[in-house]
Amino acid sequence: AAPAGAVAFGVKHTEGVSVDVLFRGRAEPEAVSGTGARWPLEEGTVLRFSMSRASSEVNDNKVTVSFYAEGGKPINQAGVFLTGVGISLDVDADRDGVVEKNSPNKASWAWGPEGHGAILLVSCDKEFP
Repeated sequence: AAPAGAVAFGVKHTEGVSVDVLFRGRAEPEAVSGTGARWPLEEGTVLRFSMSRASSEVNDNKVTVSFYAEGGKPINQAGVFLTGVGISLDVDADRDGVVEKNSPNKASWAWGPEGHGAILLVSCDKEFP
């Protein structure tokens, strides 16, 4: 997706985003710190974005990739806006109709009408073969 004539790239990102550069043939990714580093544009190079917390609003984080020609002349930029979505699966461990964050019954399970712990029902059939 790099523009014609590009030989290097640089990455900037907002505080809520972590970016790693993975090069073909190297075992460890290189973290992007936002210090203005540039990397050679090589086939097989991958940028990996991640967010460790949910966004406070839609499109509140951004990653910008700048492309450079020989000699360091800027050619173009590409950007992506990111929204981190928080997903939480919680349980009514007391089976009383109320989900409590700190219920001691979340750590164990007991069978029966006076039991406690999560009940998970899984659909394993093929509705759409």
